[in-house]
Amino acid sequence: MQKKVLRRLKALIIKEFFQIIRDPSSFLISIVLPLILLFVYGFGVSLDLNHLKIGLVLEDTSPDVQSFAQSMTDSPFFNVKFARDRREFDRDIINGDLRGFVVVPSYFSSFRNRPSSVAPIQVIADGSEPNTANFVQNYVRGAFQNWLQQESISSDLKGLSLVELQPRYWYNEQLESRNFLIPGSLAIIMSLIGTLLTALVVAREWERGTMESMMTTPVSIVELLIGKVIPYFILGFVTLAMCMVVAVFFYGVPFRGSIFALCIVSGVFLLTALGLGLLISTISKNQFVAGQISTFTAFLPAFMLSGFIFEISSMPWMIQAVTYFITARYYVSALQTLFLVGDVWELLVIDTILMAAIGLVFFLFIARITRKRLE
Repeated sequence: MQKKVLRRLKALIIKEFFQIIRDPSSFLISIVLPLILLFVYGFGVSLDLNHLKIGLVLEDTSPDVQSFAQSMTDSPFFNVKFARDRREFDRDIINGDLRGFVVVPSYFSSFRNRPSSVAPIQVIADGSEPNTANFVQNYVRGAFQNWLQQESISSDLKGLSLVELQPRYWYNEQLESRNFLIPGSLAIIMSLIGTLLTALVVAREWERGTMESMMTTPVSIVELLIGKVIPYFILGFVTLAMCMVVAVFFYGVPFRGSIFALCIVSGVFLLTALGLGLLISTISKNQFVAGQISTFTAFLPAFMLSGFIFEISSMPWMIQAVTYFITARYYVSALQTLFLVGDVWELLVIDTILMAAIGLVFFLFIARITRKRLE
């Protein structure tokens, strides 16, 4: 009996592998699409705001003002355009050519020459993009404080503190958004491979009647599920290996965890994604409908509700509650931990257990629905 089961499983797995090889969409989704997404998130998407285009209005021409203007020009965060009147930048702000401008007033020097006085500057930012406007204000404030400190050191002012602050950032020392965008993009890629590819291929079998033919054979529901899962599970790990090589060796993203932990976490997430794909195809039995449902249940939640780009803690509490049922939330957390921190098992075990629980619900539901179809 065991030999018959193994023989049937072997035949099912071989059949699925041949179907993957002969299907051009499998190659596109598992190889081409991940490379495109890695290119987009590696080069096209960046949360690092460098060389912000801002204006600098110099109503005063004193040496202090020239020194401050030079410090702004030397900053890697700004691309500075100069003017003598703020009205010259009105059109640039309206057209979006500048993100804001800084006004150094005509009375700047008189304030600087007074004891215990700080010369005021005015920062006007384009509020149509709130995040960028905040960056402009914070960056200018930081640049102004650095200039004041340098001026104090150079002029040897009385009461100068000899303590020099050297900030240190943990886990992402360079503060590069790529170092957490690339690991997060792997969750998007694995969601697409596990859910979209499986849903489309199996739905195609329902459309062509292949699945009904399989149901008439002695193959059990468990054997059918295993025969569907194993080939796409292996394909998913091949794609993961390719993405890891690109992320680490091409983009230079640090990977501080172990391959063993990565395989465990990714394996559980991939099984969950495969279960969702099989469930979608079983319910819809139509490629177009399966593709649409996969987009709304796998890709969009993984992109918007996983913490990949948008901070979960800043979402409304109702949306935060929904994210607990999104497996990509736990996978993104686990990937960012493995890449930037290392094997923190206290976090990895919790994420893995929660993903496994959600995946178990998917497979139990599939088995239940498929039995009903057989009746």
